[in-house]
Amino acid sequence: MGRRNEEAEIERLPIDLLAHIFVLLTCFKDMAQASSVCRKWKQGVKQSLARRERLSFAGWKMDDESTTRLVRHAYNLKELDISKSRWGCQITDNGLYQLSSAKCISNLSSISLWGMTGITDKGVVQLISRAASLQHLNIGGTFITNESVFAIASSCPNLKTIVLWGCRHVTECGLLVLVKKCPKLKSINVWGMRVPVDCFIGLITISPSLQIQLGL
Repeated sequence: MGRRNEEAEIERLPIDLLAHIFVLLTCFKDMAQASSVCRKWKQGVKQSLARRERLSFAGWKMDDESTTRLVRHAYNLKELDISKSRWGCQITDNGLYQLSSAKCISNLSSISLWGMTGITDKGVVQLISRAASLQHLNIGGTFITNESVFAIASSCPNLKTIVLWGCRHVTECGLLVLVKKCPKLKSINVWGMRVPVDCFIGLITISPSLQIQLGL
């Protein structure tokens, strides 16, 4: 009898209140468990995702499908971090293709793809082409080439900061195009890139206030 009463009390909680509570969860495992309790809780978890403005998968063991499933429910998302850590995300180009169709992508102001060695220009171009509101991008530690940088330059006119740490396949040409087409760019991290010193002089000539970071 007590068990039934307990379940009845939980069932009386409105979905809006459940969503407010679930927003406080930071562990995706806890969110998954809450979602499996009952249909009402599942709806509450979905609504909580829709209220979030920031999602970070850094350090979590996520794949293309699980990441996309969560992001698609986060309609009001502004910041997305899918950086790779020792046990973290394993996103591929297929995952970036799936993410590019999420409603929130066009409103994102910040994206981090740090260390995602499983992605290529193909996936990055697809995602970035939908991220017109982007202001901050961390794509360091990846194997992108000028193709991705050209796409960033064409699709992200509001870009303010970019991390290209260790992107050794990006050349001087890519950097020059980026700085020319992104007039709001304030900071660029080029540590570990194989570009001549003269390139930095060229970048400063185009944008005198540009901060060029040569370290971590």
